[in-house]
Amino acid sequence: MDEKQPFKNVSELLKNDLGLKIASSGDFKNEAITEEKLKDADVLFYSELGIALVGGDQDQMKILEETSDRGFYMEPEKIVYVPDDISSIALSSQATWGILQTRSDISNYTGRDVKVAILDTGFDAAHPDFNGRNVQTYSFVPGEQVNDMHGHGTHCIGTACGNVSTSGIRYGVAKDAIICAGKVLSNQGSGAQGWIINGMDWAANNGCKVISMSLGSKVFPGQGFDVAYERAGVNALSKGAVVVAAAGNESKRSLSQFNPVGSPANCPSVLAVAALDSGNNLANFSNRHINPYGEIDIACAGVDVYSSWPTPTYYRTISGTSMATPHVAGILALLWEKYPSASPHQIINEMKKISQKLPLPTMDVGSGFAIAP
Repeated sequence: MDEKQPFKNVSELLKNDLGLKIASSGDFKNEAITEEKLKDADVLFYSELGIALVGGDQDQMKILEETSDRGFYMEPEKIVYVPDDISSIALSSQATWGILQTRSDISNYTGRDVKVAILDTGFDAAHPDFNGRNVQTYSFVPGEQVNDMHGHGTHCIGTACGNVSTSGIRYGVAKDAIICAGKVLSNQGSGAQGWIINGMDWAANNGCKVISMSLGSKVFPGQGFDVAYERAGVNALSKGAVVVAAAGNESKRSLSQFNPVGSPANCPSVLAVAALDSGNNLANFSNRHINPYGEIDIACAGVDVYSSWPTPTYYRTISGTSMATPHVAGILALLWEKYPSASPHQIINEMKKISQKLPLPTMDVGSGFAIAP
């Protein structure tokens, strides 16, 4: 539900007319918001975002819909998923092509002391490649610890902030960044929209300069962006963070089937990342800019990407816009190290300026292939 009037009017409706119990994000100024901490509250107001998550029964929701002319409107909470990534058969000599092609291996910057939030399925803190690293973690999934029992989150963290494998293969972009692993998706790879927003709020309030989300839900032609995500994205920008998200993997380009950029990547405040292969060809699955909102902002390595995986597997090579997104997140960390006094918009503009221009439509690749400074 999105408010256009002060909270007071809506909170009175929810509390007095519907008998709902209310909690406010203002009660959690110095800590992350989780469902466990909300106890028996039916409503959570995000005081900085101008939105509220409401959990009422069918009759209560009907009353809200009938009174939505009182200065607010409603949209259903979405279920978010890890995109359907494509597994590669085996590790090849091109496993680290993303590091080479983004020129991360020859950059003078490593993301030192830049906080990068990866909101995903969690993180395997026992992975040997991250021994001694500065890692902050938090789980927003009820009943689950931050430990990654899925794998997707550890893979994305490795690409954005990893270093080298035990066999000496460089696979991470910002190898000296501070890792903030927020578990917003369950071990089954799905999550409620509220968990994502709580993670974004935590990252923004925790001083993260980059918030990376390799997750989303499908968007159909003509469908708009989710206001709740947009409010969270704008709030993150106002606190100095750049937000990036996977454009989605629903397209089948070989069959001339193109899908719009997914949510939350289609929000104006979020950078949508497309996927390319080592020949700078568009990945067959990568979505495109179709709807009025939901532009592709940038593209990066997203096919046959080798990165960390929870033990005892240790490493895995997979494909998806999920894999392109953390490459961009890592590059943003390098830019923040180079320009520590810049604004988020200046960092975004600089990334687009130095990107490698491609002979491909901007509706598919945005400003081009992301390159390290």
